[in-house]
Amino acid sequence: MKEPRWVPEQAVIAIHDELIVEHGGCFGLRDPNLLSSSLARPKHLFAYSDSASLFDIAAAYAFGLAKNHPFVDGNKRIALAVIDVFLRLNGYELVAAEEEAVIKINNLVEGIENQESIATWIAANSQEL
Repeated sequence: MKEPRWVPEQAVIAIHDELIVEHGGCFGLRDPNLLSSSLARPKHLFAYSDSASLFDIAAAYAFGLAKNHPFVDGNKRIALAVIDVFLRLNGYELVAAEEEAVIKINNLVEGIENQESIATWIAANSQEL
């Protein structure tokens, strides 16, 4: 697989701010290092896995952002948004129902789902643009 188009850190912060304006919550980055770690996770997966798919990488973004909790508020929302942005940057879109997507991200945070199961779900609920 060729190197995917990544979601830049500043874009993640801007999207987070838009989500807070739209849905409410507190602005702010709780820990910049946790954001950097969250955004490095998918890049490491790409660099060190021979078989990582775009869906695996999207799940790595979601896992990092949802579990590392880099923002004061809205971490699950930004995790879901970044899945969609990453997929769109790379020629796919997430077509899952919003309610199902919210449940999946909540389950990821609660440990009911893991990165691999989220990747499988993303693959099953994505289509080429």
